[in-house]
Amino acid sequence: MNLPLITPAEQHRNKIAIVTDNKAFTYGDLLDISGRIATGLLKDTEDLQQQRVAFLIPPGFEYVATQWAIWRAGGIAVPLCVSHPRPELEYVITNSGVSIIIAHPQFKDTLQAIATDKNLPLILTSETLPNHVTILPNVDMKRRALILYTSGTTGKPKGVVTTHEHIQSQVTSLTTAWEWTSNDRILNILPLHHIHGIINVLTCALWAGAECHIFSTFDAEIVWNRICDGDLTLFMAVPTIYVKLITAWENATQERQKIMSAGCKKMRLMVSGSAALPVQVLEKWQSISGHFLLERYGMTEIGMALSNSLHSQRYAGYVGQPLPQVEVRLVDERGELVSSGTPGEIQVKSPGVFLEYWQNPQATEKAFKDGWFCTGDTAVVENGNYRILGRMSVDIIKTGGYKVSALEIEEVLRNHPDIQECAVVGVTDVEWGQRVCAALVLLPQRQLTLESLRIWAKQQLAVYKIPTRIIIVEELPRNAMGKVTKPQVVELFCSP
Repeated sequence: MNLPLITPAEQHRNKIAIVTDNKAFTYGDLLDISGRIATGLLKDTEDLQQQRVAFLIPPGFEYVATQWAIWRAGGIAVPLCVSHPRPELEYVITNSGVSIIIAHPQFKDTLQAIATDKNLPLILTSETLPNHVTILPNVDMKRRALILYTSGTTGKPKGVVTTHEHIQSQVTSLTTAWEWTSNDRILNILPLHHIHGIINVLTCALWAGAECHIFSTFDAEIVWNRICDGDLTLFMAVPTIYVKLITAWENATQERQKIMSAGCKKMRLMVSGSAALPVQVLEKWQSISGHFLLERYGMTEIGMALSNSLHSQRYAGYVGQPLPQVEVRLVDERGELVSSGTPGEIQVKSPGVFLEYWQNPQATEKAFKDGWFCTGDTAVVENGNYRILGRMSVDIIKTGGYKVSALEIEEVLRNHPDIQECAVVGVTDVEWGQRVCAALVLLPQRQLTLESLRIWAKQQLAVYKIPTRIIIVEELPRNAMGKVTKPQVVELFCSP
């Protein structure tokens, strides 16, 4: 095998690797098809030599085989988001300097226009593959493997570059901590242009020799049907997905609810990540499923850094402790270590930390301090466990000389009897520096005034943490991972 990251597949050739829409593919199928795609990519060359290959394929077997093929041919995989409009696809293709585009036929029209414009070859997944596998290059583990584009809070997204070595480190850390085995069976409903779906679910499953069942889109009823089959062992999702599953459960008959809950109880682990998990969602899900969701903390640049324990007690609102191979520290604004109970910026050092921002050496240099990656997230350690307070830029609000956590305020506001969802932001203000403002989604047929909210909140929050402005919206702006986009929330308060 030419690439250590997929070597384990050789040991599981006859075992099922990927299941999509009731069709199963073995590890042997994956090795064969990815080898033939790699052969087609190489044409008459011996090695793609880190050429960037962008691909736009719905989640499924073809996606996985294509990703592996790019790696096996010596290229760098650049997964594109199936829900992105043309300008965003074009930005990623241009910024990463792609030399080949691969697409599912359903995206042919969009990508053909870009490919023609950029004078790039477009390969469709429906094209006939070579009938043999050529000699594939030996790919050094230190080579670049993947470029994922982050949804940055300011400016255009940056391309986060990870090597094969980084990915392997991230995967071995998680498979150790969460005790993956070849007997595991996981359902993937997460986008495959994001680290959560690519690494935590797909790559961990394939490294362990487990089965990965993939749905190309999320549908709460279809997911519940799959959970009710009772043979899944793992499930990972973002908080918004758990909210949708809770709603579907609440709308089901009592008899159906019992079957749904029983399916959950047969799993060994359920994980939540990519956004803060509201305590009320955690508690409701526990009452439905019997699972106290395992929360973890990570980001595109570092993989996963912190995780609640698989076996020990977990605490609502906390993301646990450093994962295997990962060092974490909290520092103040002067870069000095803070004591337990004092908030500080999360800095991370591990073999899984990314290599660079693609062709952006200034941003790369700025992101590190003495070998530690500066996450821009603030946390506090309490009783040995980390609690995330939010982004330094958007979730930490400086108002009237106080630093307050938007996430803390949101947690309180979600308990209001009229509020379904909320997003708290700091809006620039001459007098206060920033004003605490809240965008609210109310429950059906409910109304709420700022005055009544403030009277209610005074029972639970320091007065300087209570919103001074509110806006009622039908839904909060979110990115592809379901994470609320705070800069867009701020704009709601700035628009006339």
